[in-house]
Amino acid sequence: MTRITPIRTNSLNGGIQKIYKFDNGYGASVIKNAFSYGWGDDLWELAVIKFKDAFDWEIVYDTEITDDVVVYLTEDEVQKVLKKIREIEKDEYTI
Repeated sequence: MTRITPIRTNSLNGGIQKIYKFDNGYGASVIKNAFSYGWGDDLWELAVIKFKDAFDWEIVYDTEITDDVVVYLTEDEVQKVLKKIREIEKDEYTI
């Protein structure tokens, strides 16, 4: 399986944040830190995001993926959700 790689990795609240971006204008913020669901079990929390421009983005809660964040994910589960986000159809408001 080809792994999807982040466009950026940051330190965040003593943990890590990975940002993913796809051609459809959507992406994901995937975090693991003391404030995220799954931290104690070494699991990830994922938010679907939509880019406003090349660098600015916001969390979206109205996709077919989820209406909230997706929590308690393993690395493989993160990859499965990323593939679904990559397939979201681009709309007229998406960059």
